Amino acid sequence: MSARKEERIKAAKQLKGLTSSFWGDKEIFIEKIRQALYVSKICSYAQGFQILGEASKEYGWDLRYGKIASLWRGGCIIRARFLSQIADVFNSVPDLSNLLLYPYFKSVIEKYQEAWREVVAQAIKSGVPVPAFSSALAYYDSYRSDRLPANLLQAQRDYFGAHTYERIDKPRGVFFHTKWTEK
Repeated sequence: MSARKEERIKAAKQLKGLTSSFWGDKEIFIEKIRQALYVSKICSYAQGFQILGEASKEYGWDLRYGKIASLWRGGCIIRARFLSQIADVFNSVPDLSNLLLYPYFKSVIEKYQEAWREVVAQAIKSGVPVPAFSSALAYYDSYRSDRLPANLLQAQRDYFGAHTYERIDKPRGVFFHTKWTEK
């Protein structure tokens, strides 16, 4: 979107959104933004390492996540201090499936979660785009959920193209097709 500056200037004159002013304590809210940024970064790294893990399995790469984090810490633009913590975590627990399950990161998210949600909600109410914060929060909420709306998406695909779907009241791997327009 940042590359579409001229187009956004034109759209801003035609498309109106909601706006609201912030009435709370700005210093407290700034601290909440800091907390939201930190947990969003944790989720971004958790998701990134999870994706690397899936690719490593699929392509037989045998990646060493502790070494990857150390490499990033030492010579890359993303020299976040907590990359050292991430390296330490993966060096001590190399088969960890997700950083969010490690006690330190889990405790930080539990501690800052309310502030994170408040920041995202305030941004949405104010019409301020916060794609990194909101997508990180959606990732966290999806990862911690035992039931997602994937079955509904499958049913919608089935409606448009007879792709079949699974039902939550039936065993996994049993697929259904409905002739949606005949009823």
